[in-house]
Amino acid sequence: MGEDQKPFNDVIDHFNKVEGNASNLGKASLKKFPRRLKYFGFFIVVFFSITIILMIILNLLN
Repeated sequence: MGEDQKPFNDVIDHFNKVEGNASNLGKASLKKFPRRLKYFGFFIVVFFSITIILMIILNLLN
């Protein structure tokens, strides 16, 4: 761990180990996710975007 990523104290270090918190959150990347999970996330974003756009259009037409 780098100097800036060291735990604040032993209690925080123990908590991170017990809870399974990742130590390098800054290095997370979408490329590392499984393909199905990425596509599911894209589907959810596109679905909600289209739904919001359709709600706005239908509200304006009414």
